[in-house]
Amino acid sequence: MNCPYCGSTEIRKNGKRRGKQNHICTNCSRQFIDVYSPLLGYSQEKKIECLNAYLNGAGFRAIERQTGIHHTTIINWVKQMGEKLPSAPPMDNIPSVGSGLDAS
Repeated sequence: MNCPYCGSTEIRKNGKRRGKQNHICTNCSRQFIDVYSPLLGYSQEKKIECLNAYLNGAGFRAIERQTGIHHTTIINWVKQMGEKLPSAPPMDNIPSVGSGLDAS
């Protein structure tokens, strides 16, 4: 086993954390566990449901009350989706807005 931080093989056991064996690197003194479980999170369907509610005008706290998902999580999802959007092209000339009525 190698240290995930420095790559050293000088590892020793260092107790247990949440039921998993904890290790410590004698080279860099960093602690780690050997096997990380995948992160638990919300399903893609729940995420889409919250984003659709936001696009339809619901507030973050209203969505929180409806779904039980914390409003800061929903805010982070909205920010992530916003970063994926393409940038608006630069506008060289600003279109004029006319009344559309002839003054004659």
